[in-house]
Amino acid sequence: MTRPHFTAALLVLALAGCSRKPKPPPAPPPPPLTRLLVGGDVMLSRYVGRLARRSGDAALPFRAIASTLSAADIAFVNLESPFSDRGRPADKGMLFKAEPAMVQGLVLAGIDVVSTANNHARDQGAYGLEYTLRWLDRHGIRAVGTGADAVLERNGLRFGFLAYTYDQANGNYPDQDRRVAMLDVPVMRADVKRMCERAGVVIVSMHAGREYSPRPDSQQVEFARAAIDAGASVVAGHHPHVAQPAERYRDGVIFYSLGNLVFDQFQSPETQQGLLGEVAFRGRRIESYRTVPIRLKNTAPHLR
Repeated sequence: MTRPHFTAALLVLALAGCSRKPKPPPAPPPPPLTRLLVGGDVMLSRYVGRLARRSGDAALPFRAIASTLSAADIAFVNLESPFSDRGRPADKGMLFKAEPAMVQGLVLAGIDVVSTANNHARDQGAYGLEYTLRWLDRHGIRAVGTGADAVLERNGLRFGFLAYTYDQANGNYPDQDRRVAMLDVPVMRADVKRMCERAGVVIVSMHAGREYSPRPDSQQVEFARAAIDAGASVVAGHHPHVAQPAERYRDGVIFYSLGNLVFDQFQSPETQQGLLGEVAFRGRRIESYRTVPIRLKNTAPHLR
């Protein structure tokens, strides 16, 4: 029997074919980048409201910074003044009331979520609290911290928001409204755990701290770090009316105080400065974060 004859060329081709490895499948594209912007205290009453009425432009407080906020995938602020359609405008004092038209500034700036859990939440009583929730919802803005949370979807990922405050009465009420979420660490931990089952990223709003202090106090640090430990990715702090440091803690970011965003506090340079906190997510992972300085000019924020 004659053995098959292979030429040298055919043998080389055969060996080469046996050693060629299949190409690996192409790597999946990275998840899209999602930008979150968080801002501090927004007070649309007193002199802020008076300026808007005088100008005939209810969106005046946000005109200079609206394009920056609306460019984010999600924009969040603390709403320090409840809305109400009852009574005269509140031009002075510590009982804040935003006239209904002032919601136009939040809409112009593309604000998606606001915290209504703060020490001024009940400044217009139960009616004001309920009217605020209805009025914001009518304008496509989610409110958290007074009887509700919020989950928003961006780039295929769900972002959950919770909000808490150290005080809800500002000395005006002896009782507690159960709808206003208080700064209770065990309750917050349980809320964050439940929210983690509904959303891939959890953001916690924290209204706490000593007014005008440049450093966070022990309550802020304990609460914020407990939120990250429980599974939150970002803590957005406000109430001191001045900016405080931000820190990367474990897998999350804490902005201890973002200071004022819209306010009529002229007593010091520090109360007329603030921060926007920007967090960039690649999927659920925080890719980067930074603070963007702002300066208030006649109550309204401008990029510095």
